[in-house]
Formats: sequence, structure tokens, C-alpha cells
Amino acid sequence: MRTRGAILLANIITGLTLGYTVSNIGFGDYTELNRMFTFQDLRMLLSFAGAVVIIVCAFALLRVRRTPGRIHAGVIPGAVLFGTGWAISGGCPAIPIVQVASGYLPALVTILGVTVGIRLCRWANARYFHLDRGSCGL
Repeated sequence: MRTRGAILLANIITGLTLGYTVSNIGFGDYTELNRMFTFQDLRMLLSFAGAVVIIVCAFALLRVRRTPGRIHAGVIPGAVLFGTGWAISGGCPAIPIVQVASGYLPALVTILGVTVGIRLCRWANARYFHLDRGSCGL
């Protein structure tokens, strides 16, 4: 059985490694992200696609399977909002943390927006939509 300290240390090392890698690839740079989304530079898009290929292979080797079923009602609008927010702000929820760590303080606005958006989503779901939260973490 693993100790909490060992798990915490492994998570810290993995997080720092991921943050360093993501920053070096350019995912923390708004200009680079904009160039990717406007197809001016395919380098980052290919890096992203390569990461998807690697994880698909890892899942295949580990035999990770998703049980087939209905798509959660919030997946499509959530994906559209996520992609739109990523394109506008230059970062998914984790990238602004890398941007702030790199000294790009305007990313604090993105972090605030993510926080407000999560709270707004929880409020709207409780009041109007009543979607099954399942594993989506609404």
C-alpha cells in the first residue's frame, strides 16, 4: 500500500513535469495558441494530436474501456463552451495556471472567469436544468 506522502510526491513531480512540458511546447503562450486555432502554425496542433495518439495507445495497452451508453446531456454544450473559452482566453482551465506561473498575470482574469463559470453552471443546473451530475462534476 502506498503512503499518502509518496502519492503526493508523485503527483507534485508529475504536475511540475507536465507544466514544464506544456510551457515549453508553447501551450502557455496566447500568441502560440492563437496561431494554432487559426491554423497559421500546425506545430502545436500536431503536438496535441500526438498526445492524443499516445494516450489512445496507452489506454489500448492497459485495456481501459468506456462502457457504452448515452452521451450525457451536458457534453455537447459543455464542449462548445470549453472550446470557445479556450480560443478566446488562450487557455483551458489548467493553462492559465501555467501562464501565471510564467509571469503572465492577465491569465488571472481567465482563472476568475473559470471560477465564476463553474459556480454559474452549478447554480443554473440546480435551478433550471437538473442534469444528472454523474461524473461530470457539475
